[in-house]
Amino acid sequence: MRKILGGKRPSGSMVVSVAALVVALGGTSYAAVSIGTKDLKEGAVTSPKIRDGAIRMVDLAPGVRQGTRGPAGADGQDGADAAARWLLVDRSGTIVAQSGGFAIRTAYDLVNNSGAPVPAGALGNVYIDANEDLSDNAITVSVALQNKYDQNADGTVNGRAPLGDANPEFSGEVTATVCGITDIVACAPTGADTRKTFVVSPRLSDGTLTASGADVAGGSGPNTHKRFYVSISGDSSDYVEPTPAVPAVALP
Repeated sequence: MRKILGGKRPSGSMVVSVAALVVALGGTSYAAVSIGTKDLKEGAVTSPKIRDGAIRMVDLAPGVRQGTRGPAGADGQDGADAAARWLLVDRSGTIVAQSGGFAIRTAYDLVNNSGAPVPAGALGNVYIDANEDLSDNAITVSVALQNKYDQNADGTVNGRAPLGDANPEFSGEVTATVCGITDIVACAPTGADTRKTFVVSPRLSDGTLTASGADVAGGSGPNTHKRFYVSISGDSSDYVEPTPAVPAVALP
C-alpha cells in the first residue's frame, strides 16, 4: 500500500472510500445470486424471457395441461334393433313355428299341458307361456288365413264367397293381453295368471267362439279355430330359457 501511495499513509477519507467500494461491489454480487420468487413482480416473466423448451409438463398447472377441448367427434352408428320374438299357432292349438322359448299352456278345448280338461273359463282362448316378464313388452296378434281347409263346408276356400261372414278361412277377430293385471285381467288355467303368460282370444267375425268340430270326440262339422301370429316386442333381456330348452322352429 505504501509503495502504491508513494510511501504515504492513506488518509482516513481514502480508507472509507475504498471500504465503501468493496461493500458496494460485494452487495451487488450477493443480490445477483439470491433473487427468489418473492423478488419478482407479478407478470415480470413473460414469454420472450422464457427459453424455448425450458418449460416441462410438470411445471404447468393442471388446467393448462388439459389443453383446449377439441370439436365433438362424429356420431357413431346406431346399434342393431333387438329382434322381436314371435310364434305361429294353428287351428289345432299347437305352435307350428316360433323364434324359441314359447309353450302352450291351454288352447281352445283341445290342449291342456296339465292333462286335465281345459277350464270352462278358458274355452275358446289360447294361453301361452313366454318365459319372460311381459310387463315391458308389446303383444301384437293377427289372424293368419288358411285357404286349403274349408271351415264352413260351403266348398269355397278362396275367400270369395258372396255372403257376409262367409269366408272364415280369411276372416275373424283376435285380441290378446298379458295375464295377471290386477282388477283388469285374470287368466283361468292353473298357474297362468302371471305376467309371464299371455292369452290370445280368436273369434269368428261376429264375435262368437270358434269350435273344434269333428276334431274332438263327439263333435261334428269343420274345425273353425283360427291360425294366428304373435309378435312380442320390447325389452326381452329378462327372458329365461326354459328347461328343457324350447328351440326356434321354422315354418315347415
